[in-house]
This record gives sequence, C-alpha cells and structure tokens, in this order.
Amino acid sequence: MAVSNNLTAILNFIAFMCSIPIITAGIWLASKPDNECIHWLRWPVVIMGISVLLVSLLGFVGAYLKKEGLLGVYLVLMAILIVLLLVLLILAFVVTRPNGAYSVPGRAYHEYRLEGFSPWLRNHITSSDYWGKIRACLTDSSICPKLSQKYVTPTDFFAAHLSPIESGCCKPPTICGFQYTSPISWIGPSNQAADADCFIWNNDPSQLCYNCNSCKAGLLGNLRHEWRKANIILIVTVVVLIWVYLIACSAYRNAQTEELFRRYKQGWA
Repeated sequence: MAVSNNLTAILNFIAFMCSIPIITAGIWLASKPDNECIHWLRWPVVIMGISVLLVSLLGFVGAYLKKEGLLGVYLVLMAILIVLLLVLLILAFVVTRPNGAYSVPGRAYHEYRLEGFSPWLRNHITSSDYWGKIRACLTDSSICPKLSQKYVTPTDFFAAHLSPIESGCCKPPTICGFQYTSPISWIGPSNQAADADCFIWNNDPSQLCYNCNSCKAGLLGNLRHEWRKANIILIVTVVVLIWVYLIACSAYRNAQTEELFRRYKQGWA
C-alpha cells in the first residue's frame, strides 16, 4: 500500500507538471489580439489547465496522507477532465481543418474566403449576432494602424507575410484593383464589381474593411493558425495524462486488492 501511494504521488506530480503547458498554451491564446475580441474563446484552455493542476494536487495530497477516499475522487475528476480535454481537442481539430486561404499572384501574403472555413466557426463568430462587437474591438486595436509604421513602399508591403487578419481587414481584396498609397490607404479601384467587399472598403481608419467578408475570413484564419499550434501542445499533454491516469488506476486497484488480501489474512489468523 505504501509503495502504491508513493507511485500515485509521483504520477500526480507528473500530472501537475502537465498542467503547466496547458495553462501556458491557454495564456498564449488569450494574449492574441483576435482572441481578445472573442471573449468566450479566451479562457477555456486556461481553465482546463488550472483544473488539471488542482485535481493533481488533490491526488498528491490523497496519496501523501494515504486517504483512499481522496484518491477515488481524484481518479473520477481526472477522468472527467481528460474526457473534456479530448472533446476540446476533437472540436478544435474538426472546426479548424477547413482553410479558406488562397494565393494571390505577385503577393507574398495570402487572402481568405469566408466560405472556405467551417460553418460552425462562421455561425458562432462571424454571424450578425456576434460581428458587431468583434468589429468594434478590431477597430479599437492597433492591428491595422501599425502596418503603416512597418511598410512604406508598395514593394515592401507586397513582399510582406501578413497575418490573415491583417490581410483581410486592413486592405481591400486584390481583385478590386485598388492602387496602393499606404498599407491602409488605397485609391482608384479598376474592378470594383468583382467582389462585394470592393464597395465596402473605406480609407477611414475606423472603417477600412472591418465589415468585409474578407475581414471575417481573416479573423477565422488567425484563429485557425493559433489553435492548430496550441493543439500540438495539448495533444502531447493529453497523451501523457492518459498514460499517467491508466498507471494511477492500476496502482489504486492493486492497492485495494492488497488491502483486502491483508484483511482477509488477518481475519483468517
């Protein structure tokens, strides 16, 4: 029983360490400008990481104090957390799989089509019920104004690897045929009928292309890129947690069996 408790304590320390990359990935996601504008997406990963940390501490205390009740509660709670993490991973993988990016001749950056992203993301982020607040948040951010400080000449701008949100929100679609004057100022469209976004573009810094479908697509492109990066960390962490959990379950079951056998021998004696 003592050996089993020591093993469980070590396993809980490993689980405790696994919570650190989860919390770090969540904080990294929450710090991104696009996630700052979508409040319900900012904190789920951080909350999951903190939950893993607290449950691991519970298991460690239970093993250290030899409290079988605490260890039983720990195993149940950790199972629930692992299932929730798996659901989050699967959902994130499924909804970020479609990619609305397409190449533009003569440009280093990509542009984005809203139809190329998953319907779930479009319905929960870019629909009219949500976009008003997101648009206001993007307008107040420094995402587009800072481009004017980074790029001066058209050559520099066209050779830049813009983020999806910069490409979609801070400039008009290339197909419109606007002429470059600055990263957020364009004139003289030669093909304005090519896309509805061509009529929406406005050189007013508070307008730009924030109401364009290309901006909505750019936001989804940013989210897709960031969540797929975070998923790599989460996948590795969840795999480790599952192995730790299985070993902890085995140790707990063996300890229970040994305790029953010990009591049986004492009763027989």
